[in-house]
Amino acid sequence: MTSPQQTPEPHDHSHGPGPSSHGHGPGSGHGQGHGSGHGHSHSHGPAAPVSRHLRKVIAAVLVPFATAVLVGLVALWPGGAPPHERTGVGFDRQTEQGRVVSVEHVDCKVVNAGQVPPTGDTSTPEGREAVESQQGECKRAKIEVTTGPNKGREFTEIVQPGAPRQLEEGQGVVVAYAPDAPYDLQYAVTDVNRKVPMAVLAGIFALAVVVVGRMRGLMALIALAVSFLVLTFFILPAILQGSNPLVVAVVGSSAIMLIALYMCHGLSARTSVAVLGTLISLLLIGLLGSLFIGWASLSGNTDDNTGLIKGLYPDIDMSGLLLASVIIGSLGVLDDVTVTQTSAVWELHQADPGMGPRGLYRAGIRIGRDHIASVVNTLVLAYAGAALPLLLLFSIAQSSMGTVANSELVAEEIVRTLVGSIGLVASVPVTTALAALVVSADRAEGAGRPGTGGRKPSSARGGRRRRAK
Repeated sequence: MTSPQQTPEPHDHSHGPGPSSHGHGPGSGHGQGHGSGHGHSHSHGPAAPVSRHLRKVIAAVLVPFATAVLVGLVALWPGGAPPHERTGVGFDRQTEQGRVVSVEHVDCKVVNAGQVPPTGDTSTPEGREAVESQQGECKRAKIEVTTGPNKGREFTEIVQPGAPRQLEEGQGVVVAYAPDAPYDLQYAVTDVNRKVPMAVLAGIFALAVVVVGRMRGLMALIALAVSFLVLTFFILPAILQGSNPLVVAVVGSSAIMLIALYMCHGLSARTSVAVLGTLISLLLIGLLGSLFIGWASLSGNTDDNTGLIKGLYPDIDMSGLLLASVIIGSLGVLDDVTVTQTSAVWELHQADPGMGPRGLYRAGIRIGRDHIASVVNTLVLAYAGAALPLLLLFSIAQSSMGTVANSELVAEEIVRTLVGSIGLVASVPVTTALAALVVSADRAEGAGRPGTGGRKPSSARGGRRRRAK
């Protein structure tokens, strides 16, 4: 992120009474003063209007792009996920809601009488579990089914002492329903119902965003909802229908990018530059991801969940699905970087309209270097945190770093992290250069008009006269 001292201070010119901050155009005063930092906040207010010619140039680039995205959405629209017969494995199970009616503590030896007696060897996890299943205290929970065709039906669930999920009376649970199983085995508890705490947490998040962000916060929440709708009703079903995951991810990500950026930051040249910077960076991420996923022979089928997907839908390109996840995962952070860099350049121009594109680029890239350092670290730590249990397993096995990095599970995360980080790093100079060129071209076109005092634009070398310390 940025620090105020890195931003060039406006020249101390005085042109009489005028706006004291964010003066637009060559004829406005430069009395913005030292108190206006051009930092990393996205709440810079409305962008300065640009010339009609510049708006036409930007529209000539973005309108065909938006049209292509719309055509892609229509052509690839899946119309829902394809049907399949449930396997009853993992997430592919029919589930209902239930409630724990009562919990009774019983001797494990009574409820586990049919199990093989333990050998007494507790040196292995299996041995310890066998001993506990005979000598510990278990729970016998009575569960009532609260939804579905058998609403009101009750069944018994035995909870072992070492089970990670312990049941309490009155607790809501998720139960799996297997209609083809024997009557006494049709229902089983698979998880705890967490809807209430999750809903409360989501409500607190939404309230915090609206209270602090006000209208922009509200628009950001709406854009977030639209992003989930695109993901749920287009990207996921289209991939399941057999469409190319890379093409689907590019079209879906582009739609999310256009909707989110323009909805949150308005229809302006500043937002359009951020869109262009994001698009170029996404293309780079797609190319690098495709190259290194193929080069490293990453299949994308590394765990039970991806194995289940491949079993249910054999035609899905799993390596393409991995590439799609890299693109979609990088989009959110890319938006933040490109919007911040564009806003920084726009604010620098408003503070000192005499700066040429080279000076604006140099000042903006200094801001971007701080942003790169923080964002890359954030991305790496986010992936490391998600893979922490896996890394712990490798640590327990005392595997070498080379062995860990070479395993496909970790190699996928390394490629995902590094490819995304390269795209983020590249987005800073690309977006900064685009913003500097656009805002400088607009300033140059407006020079010499009536009302500007005949003032000529400074040359591109204007950024060399004073270097921000």
